[in-house]
Amino acid sequence: MQTPEEFLEANGFVSGALDRDALVSVFLKEMEAGLAGEASSLRMIPSYVSPDGEIKRDTPVSVLDAGGTNLRGATVAFPAGGTAAVIENKEKGAMPGTAGRVTPDEFYNTFADHLKRTKPFAQDPAIGFCFSYACETSPDGDAKLLHWTKEIQAPEIVGQWVGSELKKRLDFTPSKLFVLNDTVTTLLAGKACEKPGERFSAYIGFILGTGTNVAYVQKNDGIAKLAGKVDPAGAMVINSESGAFDKIEQSAFDKAMDAKTNNAGKQIFEKMIAGAYLGPLGLEVFKAAAKAGFFTKEAAQRVQSLASLESMHLDNFCAKFDNGKPNPLDVVFADENDRATARRLATPIFERAAILTAIHLGAFIVKTGGGTDKTAPVCVCIDGSTYYKTRVVSFPQVVQSELDRMMGKRNLAFALTVCPDDAPMVGAAVAALLK
Repeated sequence: MQTPEEFLEANGFVSGALDRDALVSVFLKEMEAGLAGEASSLRMIPSYVSPDGEIKRDTPVSVLDAGGTNLRGATVAFPAGGTAAVIENKEKGAMPGTAGRVTPDEFYNTFADHLKRTKPFAQDPAIGFCFSYACETSPDGDAKLLHWTKEIQAPEIVGQWVGSELKKRLDFTPSKLFVLNDTVTTLLAGKACEKPGERFSAYIGFILGTGTNVAYVQKNDGIAKLAGKVDPAGAMVINSESGAFDKIEQSAFDKAMDAKTNNAGKQIFEKMIAGAYLGPLGLEVFKAAAKAGFFTKEAAQRVQSLASLESMHLDNFCAKFDNGKPNPLDVVFADENDRATARRLATPIFERAAILTAIHLGAFIVKTGGGTDKTAPVCVCIDGSTYYKTRVVSFPQVVQSELDRMMGKRNLAFALTVCPDDAPMVGAAVAALLK
């Protein structure tokens, strides 16, 4: 009978044998196609925001953060001589549309109310707005909603320019209003954390939590689809929407899991590395292994009756971590031999995700064109629970080790940095306060 490792390989699931350099090259080709406006799995969305310039110090500014079930408003300031943002007047409420359908006035007035509350504390009338939904961006910093995710019930907002509509509901005129993707704000938050004397040649923002995405800084002369529309001497942040990358071979388990999702055939790369999918992927591996005779009859029956599996439960099981709460896999695999086999089958899911994460970031480090001077590395600002909280595999250690090898061949320097707390608000404030 096959070993668990042979079974995974026979079904197209590989981790250590992944061709790192080849995948980096394919990523780069997809990026170029997206920047040229050609067919590509990477949308490469221009943000029209650049991290270049100095941040206005000691000046509180109003910010909004909308990206899930919660909406947050606050003021953010960057003290002179410091690296930590000061976040004050924070208040959290429900994202409009999460509890039922809302009209445009109800939707925008919710945001306006937060800004009205923070206005007396803001010393600059600029606004930074992290709006983490699929949008088209404009040169003036606005964003048009393309479609909703996360079950938001506000259908009339789709197709609207969110910043412009919000301004209509304000009782003051902001000096500027930037509506930004959360990955873009993550990148900008990395800039805000620069220590005195620290120097970076390029910036990347990376999120690996429930989903994944990368933003990076691109010179304007390399954005062919904007030729003649922007200053070729400048640069801007590009929201790559990298979770949609699909030029990678899926295993039989990946395909089975993908077919059961609401967006089958889309977000292929995200489904290989992000937290929303690692548990369901593990369940597909277990069910196939049960059919192949890897478990006792009792465990196989329990596996087949398991309707769903959360990534946290799979991670805790593989790491032998007891968080004091019931884990369904402890019941499914009651026999010690079954438990050992299950861990051999599932731990590679996390190992592959960490390696693919490194390949993912490596491609963007190369694309920035930075890092050629070791005293000015590429700043990679990283946020997300999957990256930092996975137990069975240390993503930070694997990614560092993999990138050391991949980028070492190219003599490129990089620095993996921990994203500051409240990165969406910090990054939104950077956009509002950059001079």
